Amino acid sequence: MMDSIITKSKKCYVCGAVTNLHCHHIFMGANRKISEDNGFKVYLCGYHHNQSNDGVHGNNGHELDMWLKQEAQRRYEKTHSRGDFIALIGRSFL
Repeated sequence: MMDSIITKSKKCYVCGAVTNLHCHHIFMGANRKISEDNGFKVYLCGYHHNQSNDGVHGNNGHELDMWLKQEAQRRYEKTHSRGDFIALIGRSFL
């Protein structure tokens, strides 16, 4: 298990809340283990994770989801190439 490559803080990455935190793996499904192994994860409060329509898993969460995917890719590309990212995840979000 790797720490987040995006933040070292244990608070909601969106609003800064420090309670009701969930670890959100930015790339899900077949890429969940890749998220875990590469630190593609952040803490989100319940509201911004899966307890509201505005959360990353909610009906209105597409923009937040894409922002987190882009942020993970930007951080990864500080030490790797875009080709490395695409080989890992399957596509670019930038």
